[in-house]
Amino acid sequence: MIIAPFNFKGTNVRVITEDDGTPWFVGKDVCDLLGYTNSSKAMGDHCRGVTKRYPILDSLGRTQEARVLSEGDTLRLIVNSTMPAAQEFEAWVFDDVLPTIRKTGSYQRPMTPGEQLLAQAQAVINVERQQAEQQVALERIETRVAIVEQVRYLDSRPAGFESMTTIRERISLRHGMPPWVINAVMRDIPGAPLPFAMVRSKHADEGAQPYPIWPTADITRRFDRFVAECTFVTAERATHPDIQQGRFKLRLRTSA
Repeated sequence: MIIAPFNFKGTNVRVITEDDGTPWFVGKDVCDLLGYTNSSKAMGDHCRGVTKRYPILDSLGRTQEARVLSEGDTLRLIVNSTMPAAQEFEAWVFDDVLPTIRKTGSYQRPMTPGEQLLAQAQAVINVERQQAEQQVALERIETRVAIVEQVRYLDSRPAGFESMTTIRERISLRHGMPPWVINAVMRDIPGAPLPFAMVRSKHADEGAQPYPIWPTADITRRFDRFVAECTFVTAERATHPDIQQGRFKLRLRTSA
């Protein structure tokens, strides 16, 4: 992605261009130019696209997660603005900026030295963040692989243990939780439980692979604790600090 700040009548508006040339306008910049006093409310009231965020450095060098807007949502903000500059801004965006982006891949106004410094710093931060995330993920995988290699193999599943398929079905009924959240709790987020053992399939001769099992009681406690850490946003939607995708379906339990 390329971020290019440009100036319209003394107001900076930043546009981010993806590798395929798709432009995304920084929502707050557009709202400020169009006279919206509450940018979050304006975007919530008028924008209909999928919420998309992008890390951007502010004037103090801090990384901020800024909401960015598609062409359609940018136009919706323009047509709902009462500012006299709205019509002129619309013509400039759609007659000048967007054709230039589609032709060259980015808006070609030369950046100031300060903007170049911020862009370079942002690129370095993004690379370092990606490297750190990759290292953490690799260490986590290596640790889990080392432990899994020591897991015992059984010929049959003992009582009081369940497979991943059974866990999904039971936890979904117990908490009204979607399968993707159950998968995340079991595999991805901190504290994910390791299998107790691997059970050999009765159809191993036909190529079927062993499957992992977990103690039913431990899994029940694991998910009950996860639910207790959730914050309900609505009666049936909640968030959790370790689930980065945002809100998910969850049923509030009133009794054990």
